[in-house]
Amino acid sequence: MSSTARAARYVRTWMADGVDLTVEDAALDRDGEPVPATLYRPARADRPLPSWVVLHGMTRPGRHHAQLSRFARALASTGAAVMVPEVPEWTSLRLAPHLTTPTVRAGLDGLRRREDVADAPSGIAGFSFGAPHAIAASGADGVAERCAGAVGFGGYADLETTIHFQITGHHRSPRRGLLHTEPDPYGRWIVAANYLTSIPGMDDRQDVANTLLELAREAGDLGIPSLDPRLDGLKAELRSRIRPSDLELFDLFLRGATTERERTFAAEMAKELADAARRRDPEIDALERFGTVRGPIHILHGRNDHLIPYTQAHRLGAALPEHVARQVTITRLFGHSAQDPFPWLEGPRETFRFFRALSRMLRVV
Repeated sequence: MSSTARAARYVRTWMADGVDLTVEDAALDRDGEPVPATLYRPARADRPLPSWVVLHGMTRPGRHHAQLSRFARALASTGAAVMVPEVPEWTSLRLAPHLTTPTVRAGLDGLRRREDVADAPSGIAGFSFGAPHAIAASGADGVAERCAGAVGFGGYADLETTIHFQITGHHRSPRRGLLHTEPDPYGRWIVAANYLTSIPGMDDRQDVANTLLELAREAGDLGIPSLDPRLDGLKAELRSRIRPSDLELFDLFLRGATTERERTFAAEMAKELADAARRRDPEIDALERFGTVRGPIHILHGRNDHLIPYTQAHRLGAALPEHVARQVTITRLFGHSAQDPFPWLEGPRETFRFFRALSRMLRVV
């Protein structure tokens, strides 16, 4: 089946889910630690299947995230086996980038043991936080020789500028200059929950970190956006527990920066959080491991992404070694974890761009 025909099947399944698929639980061995996974595959196949390992992002549902499941089903409908490992640390909202490569290796090992999966290199895909780390893992020892290419959806490239965006909404395009998008606070809550107390002099701000983590987990457990009014009561209650001396810091993450003074504070905080993250988790900078990536690499990002700005996709593409084949696609047809409203005035152009990117992506395996 041609990549164009497979792309058409992907779209049909995404829209209507009419393909007969088998979905089963699997158990993987991640360096001696058992982790659960879900395998999606066509219900009937007359030959061993090409395969993918797909990583979820920093979400409470993990591999059961509705949009991720929808993606995996659509990908399997093209005639592939799709292994989606769980990263328990990520579902608890603990940023643990060093677990990416072991998780990918575990997924590849799980596929290799199956008789219905072809003995051929697999594709690797990652979403959100998992995107840049999936790309980096594609060139790692024990993975590179079994990887046909990698795909990243909605990923970040530079941690400091991403955190700055998450607090202020400001990001920069080489061609369009300074841009502003209303940021989703979910990302800044998670970053602060993980690294705030690792900033020198802030080891006593655990109450702020814990409260932000509670907010992020509640939003994830309810499956609602972080700006949803249903969280307003909880936000007010949690804020009332914060020490008065910590309120300015807490409010920066709760509400974001809107004044010039707050934006200056945000810039300082973004740098300090990024530095703290690098000290705690050196692998947080995935670009440092791009040197061994072989490609091809496909990077897709929603233009209206409120969690990680689309300008990070261009940074990801530019950071790859010169010899690596890459394709960066920015589209209005999807957001970070859900589809944006269909852009009627730009519909045909956007549809063509996305369909072409999808066809190229499916050529990986």
